[in-house]
Amino acid sequence: MGRRKATAAAPGAAAPARGSSRAADGVISEIREKHKLELENLTLTKHPFRTLHFFMLAMLQYLKRLATYILSKRALFAVLIVLVVIPGVTLLVTDGLHKKHVQEFLHYARFVLWWVSLGVASSIGLGSGLHTFVLYLGPHIALFTIKAVQCGRVDLKSAPYDTILLKQAPSWLDKKCSEFGSPMYPATDHSVMIPVFDLLPQVQLEAVLWGIGTALGELPPYFISRAARLSGSELEAVKELDVAPSTEDGPVASNVNRTKRWLLSHSQHLNFFTILILASVPNPLFDLAGIMCGQFGIPFWEFFFATLIGKAIIKTHIQTLFIISLCNNQLLYLMEKELIWIFGHIPGFSANLPSVIAKLHSAKEKYLSPPASGSPSSQIEDKQWNFSFAFIWNSVVWLVLMNFFIKIVTSTAQDYRKRQQDVEMELITDSSSLSHSKTN
Repeated sequence: MGRRKATAAAPGAAAPARGSSRAADGVISEIREKHKLELENLTLTKHPFRTLHFFMLAMLQYLKRLATYILSKRALFAVLIVLVVIPGVTLLVTDGLHKKHVQEFLHYARFVLWWVSLGVASSIGLGSGLHTFVLYLGPHIALFTIKAVQCGRVDLKSAPYDTILLKQAPSWLDKKCSEFGSPMYPATDHSVMIPVFDLLPQVQLEAVLWGIGTALGELPPYFISRAARLSGSELEAVKELDVAPSTEDGPVASNVNRTKRWLLSHSQHLNFFTILILASVPNPLFDLAGIMCGQFGIPFWEFFFATLIGKAIIKTHIQTLFIISLCNNQLLYLMEKELIWIFGHIPGFSANLPSVIAKLHSAKEKYLSPPASGSPSSQIEDKQWNFSFAFIWNSVVWLVLMNFFIKIVTSTAQDYRKRQQDVEMELITDSSSLSHSKTN
């Protein structure tokens, strides 16, 4: 009789336990949704002070880690200071025959650091990077090509580092063609004929340095993903792809996510050649390739060398040759001939074709021909045009820089708050599991 009562009481005791477990799961799910909504609203536009607060806390945390690392390696840093810093400062402050060589070295160091840093800024940040090819490298190649075509010479630089730098324009940009000497390439009725591969070496070094920077900028996603794999966890970017696609996403976001999921499902094919192909073409999804390489244990040197060859050699040369060909008179002349042939066969348009061709020739003469010594009024107009163009371009650059800064601040603040939320959820889950085990 007593055994029957105990058996009958067991299901009744299990029912409250299951109910409390479901209630705990519901509370945890509700907290997760609340955390997700908080991260979405943690932006400079919605909560600026709160976002800046978490950003400053993250920066203090990074500085603390840096100071701890330096103190742990103080012997190495002491040797570095004795062998490098002190002799370098001594060479800078003392006069002598070495002064000229030191200044030349500093020019090259600044040149290398500038273009590599622009490359890093272009690819770092998981898609939020600064588009420095459009802002700096592309315009630099275009301006040099146009100037070379105008002057009929390619030896415009005073040194290899005579390029666009921080707060410094190249010396050849504002010089007159007469200052370089007579043209070295023959002129035709349409333009100066400069072979593309004569122009390429003049801008090749800065393009390769920029490409090396883009390859270095792809390393953080790889290392973060590899660290997550070694710790037994999965990166958030990979977790998001495991979730079913949302109907709220737009068509562009849906297609991008679908492509990402396809790459993730074919991760078994990742090797040196597939990484090389992905890195050799303009590919906004390469960050995901770096994450997958770290997540699935691709060796570092295999990933880095494939990325370096693809971005610094293949991709940069494709982009550089495209810009040179676009700004070269030869390509414009070929395009003009093809357009004349096409539009000449269109009824109703052939009558207006001579006026259109005349306008195209005047525009080409204005931008791609050597400027003639005109009247003072024309020089004033040129200065006004240059001022307005420089003002517009600088405004665009500053807007892009501000957008880049906002993205970095927001991403850093959200990442710091996400780590806090993970700690909170871990404590809540542990307490819920403990109370559930006591109930059982």
